[in-house]
Amino acid sequence: METRPLGTTGIHLPVLSFGASSLGAEFRPIDLNEAFRAVHTALDLGMNFIDTSPFYGRGMSEVMLGQALKGVDRDSYILGTKLGRYSLEHFDFSAKRVDESIHVSLHRMNTDHLDILLLHDVEFVKLPQIWEETIPAVLKAKEQGKVRAIGFSCYPMACFNSVLDHVENDIDCVLSYNQYTLQNTTFADKLIPRLKDKNIGAINAGPFSARLLTNAELPAWLKEPEEVKQAARAAAKLCADNGVDIAQLALQFSCENPEIASTVAGSANPNNVAKWAKWLAEPIDRELLIAVQKIFEPVKNIGHIEGLAENN
Repeated sequence: METRPLGTTGIHLPVLSFGASSLGAEFRPIDLNEAFRAVHTALDLGMNFIDTSPFYGRGMSEVMLGQALKGVDRDSYILGTKLGRYSLEHFDFSAKRVDESIHVSLHRMNTDHLDILLLHDVEFVKLPQIWEETIPAVLKAKEQGKVRAIGFSCYPMACFNSVLDHVENDIDCVLSYNQYTLQNTTFADKLIPRLKDKNIGAINAGPFSARLLTNAELPAWLKEPEEVKQAARAAAKLCADNGVDIAQLALQFSCENPEIASTVAGSANPNNVAKWAKWLAEPIDRELLIAVQKIFEPVKNIGHIEGLAENN
């Protein structure tokens, strides 16, 4: 699989990476053997960057990865996790918790270092703590060799810029989710130029935008407004009428941007993982892409509020 450099870290990520949130049974009950096969299928197909968090399954995803990766050469995969978010309501970005969180994650995943460490969903807390306390603690862990590259994730563009104003010379990468998709390209439109200027790596997650860009039933927790959902249903029908799964077009679109090091997609189903790799090997239907983008024009880049109001 094609790889791209992550900023100036020396780390090269596959254009499509494996998101391990599903291993924490975040979205449905899972079969353990099937979940392990999903990890191994991803690695076999070149999706050798694995992204997780202690938030996913409240530790279950990291524990599952620790089991799935037993006996796998540590140099054959790139491992990333996060810290700071531990449940829907529990956030702790204190320096003390940074040390504890890294220690626990290393133990769960049976490794002595992390390749990438991200602060998880910083928009839910008062932002000054991030640059005054959390980033210095993470930089210390990097100096100690526990972490190779550091960064943060969030949803609001205003939050990205507020944090970057203070840490852009200290971090290596950021992760944005659901904002480089068929419907929403805010990440590329508003943030990537700044990242490029500072050689900060860009990681995109959620090419299917929480199932919005699939044929699956839309989940009740999907936060996008109704007009976005209606446009997505219309786009999915157009794709189906042309013999294409909208998820294929969505994945191909998200992964082809050369300014994004990697796009992260997750599933505990090995058949899905194999299907994604197959889709990426096929040429994108340009005419269909243009037609789908036209459907999304009236709702392009419409998202939602996430985290504290002051951080949006």
